[in-house]
Amino acid sequence: MGIIIRLVITAVAVWIATLLIDGIRLTAASVPAKIGTLLAVAVIFGIVNAILRPIIKTVGCVFYILTLGLIAIVVNALLFLLTGWIAGQFDLPFHVDSFWPDAVLGALLVGIVSWLLNMLVPDGRDD
Repeated sequence: MGIIIRLVITAVAVWIATLLIDGIRLTAASVPAKIGTLLAVAVIFGIVNAILRPIIKTVGCVFYILTLGLIAIVVNALLFLLTGWIAGQFDLPFHVDSFWPDAVLGALLVGIVSWLLNMLVPDGRDD
């Protein structure tokens, strides 16, 4: 159940990013298509983060140390941009226009909103 809750939280965070940032677009015509697209993008974003983030952190640990962790903003933006590209390969109506400011602000916004929602919504692991 926790995975489904996290998936929905990520989808809501991506939806909020599409509302607030002009360069992140969700071009589906109907509400069910938008919901399906947001859930699919959340799955893609989760898979991209689960596979690539540990590899990037391991390989680039020196950069994380040298930049005091600020390189994480760039890494998150690149992963968000990659998610938009993968969504485009699957013909999903989700687009991230550019790295700066769209992917950077989108990744920051998705991260903050996801964190806030994860704090507010219990996922059943509060033991």
